[in-house]
Amino acid sequence: MYKRQLRTPLTRLRSRLETALKAADSPARFRATAESALQELDQVVRIFDALLRIAEIETGHQRAAFAPVDLAVIATDVAEFYQPLAEQRGLALEVEASPAACVGDRMLIAQALANLVDNAIKYSPSGGHIRVSTRRQDHDVVLVVADTGPGIPIAERDKVTQRFYRLEESRGSPGSGLGLSLVVSVAKLHGGRLELDDAQ
Repeated sequence: MYKRQLRTPLTRLRSRLETALKAADSPARFRATAESALQELDQVVRIFDALLRIAEIETGHQRAAFAPVDLAVIATDVAEFYQPLAEQRGLALEVEASPAACVGDRMLIAQALANLVDNAIKYSPSGGHIRVSTRRQDHDVVLVVADTGPGIPIAERDKVTQRFYRLEESRGSPGSGLGLSLVVSVAKLHGGRLELDDAQ
């Protein structure tokens, strides 16, 4: 199903290695080409890691790591980790963390939130604002990442959670199109769902 998405970076990697062989007589050219090949290889590894992670989540085996957690603590930790990158991009990143206790896998929830915050930072223009918030709502817990980026067109919202799908304007930026798929899988594992909407 994913032959094309996996074949593309592997084809680029092969091409880089062939170029490196041709540049073997020039140490500088060989080094530059080898470094480029390593970057391609890293991308392939990231894709396989993400696919394996999603497969593990979807089998339900991850429930063995469920324990009491507070989304407010996770949100604060993730935001603190991304704060330097947000500042470097000229973005304000703030947290409004109200206690939101639940039972779940802390590492998976943190990874899903990290994917959302990373996307917000990547696509928000300089001078923008990102807010991470948590709250209880009746018997549920809610985790929100809101930003001042361009958002996702309504017609594309169902598609962006499909594996490897990327918006046209984001195809020139780094990424594999698996981030939101992982978020959806983590949400389902915890009996939740991912909702995409315009920031209020």
